[in-house]
Amino acid sequence: MLKTPPLSLYIHFPWCIRKCPYCDFNSHTLRAELPEMAYIDALIEDLDQQLPKVQDPPLVSIFMGGGTPSLFSPSAINYLLDAIRKRLDFSTDIEITLEANPGTVEYQRFAGYCAAGVNRLSIGIQSFQDHQLKALGRIHNGNEASNAVMAAKAAGFSNINLDLMHGLPGQSLKEGLGDLSRALELDPSHISWYQLTIEPNTEFAVRPPTLPIDDAIWELQVQAKTHLTKNAYKQYEISAYSRESYICKHNQNYWEFGDYLGIGAGAHSKLSDAENQTITRAWKHKNPKDYLGRKNNFLAEEKLIAQEELAFEFMLNALRLHYPISIALFEQRTGLSFSTLTGPLFEAEKLELLKVTKTDILLSDRGKRFYNDLVTLFLPR
Repeated sequence: MLKTPPLSLYIHFPWCIRKCPYCDFNSHTLRAELPEMAYIDALIEDLDQQLPKVQDPPLVSIFMGGGTPSLFSPSAINYLLDAIRKRLDFSTDIEITLEANPGTVEYQRFAGYCAAGVNRLSIGIQSFQDHQLKALGRIHNGNEASNAVMAAKAAGFSNINLDLMHGLPGQSLKEGLGDLSRALELDPSHISWYQLTIEPNTEFAVRPPTLPIDDAIWELQVQAKTHLTKNAYKQYEISAYSRESYICKHNQNYWEFGDYLGIGAGAHSKLSDAENQTITRAWKHKNPKDYLGRKNNFLAEEKLIAQEELAFEFMLNALRLHYPISIALFEQRTGLSFSTLTGPLFEAEKLELLKVTKTDILLSDRGKRFYNDLVTLFLPR
């Protein structure tokens, strides 16, 4: 039976100083003055329109992503968090993350974000190599990246994530491990280690750079994992490594098929209705101008997830995790009997992609490497 899962809140800030050539997120180059308070007021109204759909659980996490949320002042973030606190209960150990660029202007604001209630900072480093940062269209350099992390610690942040990319244009094994070593010297609590992929509708899709071959990327991933493990970082998801107790609660809730409200231009929501045994996805208007112009209805579309799609939706998320997936969790988050997975699981076991016990699904090393092939086994047939 479907049970009400934990609830998170995602807040999207759609503007950047410059759009990166690899980015397929809903981000837009800021070409005029930032409509700061108009957007904050719209976010609050957006939340108000969704409150009737929210059931009992308090918020376990808030994630402010983008775009570049650190374009917004600490006073604006404080105003927004106060408004949310008046409308929704916060769990006693709520995680509140803000994504930030490592530019000088942003890191001068870190103390203000900390005072506003942000307790986790995610800094978009991507690389410490200046030539790679230039190729990626980033507006900071390697020294600014290091300085930003030190500024975050000085401002009072103990929970800091660094976003790093690998498989970059012309990147050697030495370069990739060099970026990782420099990140480890800064002693963050969490590292997100993403492989650069060429996404449709990006500048790189039109003018693709030359990337390392698959075998070279795999060797870098293997050596990076060894290096991270030796430094007490545990991999708990395809691209996520954390020190003990610093797993990202917000992303973990996604991967475990928890619920989340999304407010802001293009933000997505997923909400469970335990009474009616249904799960609904919804998303907002993507263009910031359209979003700001629709204060009576920010919703672009919503739809029920069909019963026959639920198993795939759950496994698409949960199979990213590098720890056992509870059979009970599958039944609680989907409302389906575990028997609905019998066929795909048998096929996956035969291919040595995972193992099933009486209580859990265990991903094999082969399954971790061939995640994309594994999840296709759970597509509706």
